[in-house]
Amino acid sequence: MGLGIDIRNQIAKRAAEEIRNGMVVNLGIGIPSLVPNHLPDHIRVMFHAENGITGMGPSPEYGEEDENLCNAGGFPVTVVKGASYCDSAISFGMIRRGRVDLTILGSLEVSERGDLANWIVPGKKVPGMGGAMELAQKAKKVIVLMNHVDKNGRAKIVKECSLPLTSGQCVDLIITEMGVFEVKSTGLWLKERFSPYSIEDIRANTNCEVHE
Repeated sequence: MGLGIDIRNQIAKRAAEEIRNGMVVNLGIGIPSLVPNHLPDHIRVMFHAENGITGMGPSPEYGEEDENLCNAGGFPVTVVKGASYCDSAISFGMIRRGRVDLTILGSLEVSERGDLANWIVPGKKVPGMGGAMELAQKAKKVIVLMNHVDKNGRAKIVKECSLPLTSGQCVDLIITEMGVFEVKSTGLWLKERFSPYSIEDIRANTNCEVHE
């Protein structure tokens, strides 16, 4: 089951509420790339991309795109005052040294322990893992934005991941169209529930125990 544009933006807007002044924030492709569009004007952060930009701004207006300025997913972006550019080696050096405060990623599956599987579906061609492995291990906080179920109706929040892992026990927060879930040492906890979904809807579409 895919998500409409409005729902994707609702998820991105909720994720933007987790961002604090002064942070360096890395954004994955997909829903995470929408987050800068929902950042309040009073919040000042530097959005970081693995391809070598620190200081991304919102998406450009139609017709105002710069063909030489894009995020790690290849989509056009703007930059804010004070932005800087570097090669990928330096960009990954920033990640590996723990300079990224928050990373917001998409995922295929997340386990109740916070295991992350977001890089491959067996049997399908992919370009590679990208920077997700480093980000999952070295960012100070990891948030996942994703559909609650896949296109076949299978739960994406599970007791044990069935897909190859990107990193183990790294996810702190999961945001889907159904709610916000916090990964704790005691399991998966429902932090917020989104209308029109009930707790029964959430439990029916989650393949692990959900605590309230």
